Amino acid sequence: MGPRRDVRLRAPTLGDVAREAGVSPSTAARALGHYGSVSPQARSRTEAAASRLGYRHNRLASSMITGRTHTLAFVGADIGNVFFAQALRGVADVAHEAGLEVVIANSDEDPALELAAVRTLEERRVDGFIIAPVGEGASDHIAGLLARGTPVVFFDRSVPGIDVDAVLIDNVQAARSGVQWLCSMGHKRIGLITTGLGDGDPTELLERIAFDPRPASTTDARGAGYLAALRAADLPVDPSLIVDAAYSRRDAAAAVADLLRRDSRPTALFTVDNLMTLATYEAIQQSGLRFPEDISLLGFDDLEWTTIVRPTLSVIAQPAYDLGATAARRLLDRLAGDTAPPQLSLLGATLIERDSVCPPGGC
Repeated sequence: MGPRRDVRLRAPTLGDVAREAGVSPSTAARALGHYGSVSPQARSRTEAAASRLGYRHNRLASSMITGRTHTLAFVGADIGNVFFAQALRGVADVAHEAGLEVVIANSDEDPALELAAVRTLEERRVDGFIIAPVGEGASDHIAGLLARGTPVVFFDRSVPGIDVDAVLIDNVQAARSGVQWLCSMGHKRIGLITTGLGDGDPTELLERIAFDPRPASTTDARGAGYLAALRAADLPVDPSLIVDAAYSRRDAAAAVADLLRRDSRPTALFTVDNLMTLATYEAIQQSGLRFPEDISLLGFDDLEWTTIVRPTLSVIAQPAYDLGATAARRLLDRLAGDTAPPQLSLLGATLIERDSVCPPGGC
């Protein structure tokens, strides 16, 4: 038996693709790298040849020529939150359809982590950013991206003073319509379960937020909608019915439980996001009150658990997937050369009536 030969299959090269397609190597490079001028026929032949040969395009080499890495950055405020996971799916589907990849970072609602994520992703030369900004207190890094020509699209919330494309829902109107529905059911003492209002009289804080045409915080905007609904129904704003809880399920549940133990407790509660909703649902179940006869609940976000609990939960559903997909399309437009002024895209929310709301005293 002769010596064993070490046979290795050679990976196809750009030259192999060019010969297969009947084009020059430079044309093949432009066709597969999506830069420069290439006729549709040559592009089609080159892509077909690359597919037949199993050629994998070297995007790193292409990025050195085009300055593009064909990657988008998604910086979510809480990736563990189902809302952000659904929005990310929308971003990824649109990006993949356009031949781009998505790099993910989580700020955990921490400005320092957002800053670190933006710096790291910028070093990796992503083409653009989709960001759910933490807040207005630390936005120099976002302004820096814009100054260096990197496109940014905000989603879910915006930052005052930074003029970029933003994709949001109309949080004020969504909350207002939900609370108006509670009022139409006969509720006059409606509690607000929110977070992040800050120090001071909650009524005064809500009054100030209500006159802000574009609140930075989604919870602030929903609080403004709550206030607007009470005004429209000629109901007083009772500060004792407003719970400003720490952003934790345990702390929020404890705060709601305290509210429900009071003699002058509300007959209905409105929560501003899915974590506050979950904590409030838990507190109601443990309160000993009849639910919804003694206390009704309207939550934000239509998550899977809201339809399998008893009573099923009435919610304001926001289109998380569409928010992400719309933000991705806007960013792709910017990368394609759109220089129009920044746009604010407001998507609608949907009130879903289920079993957790009924008139005061019984259904």
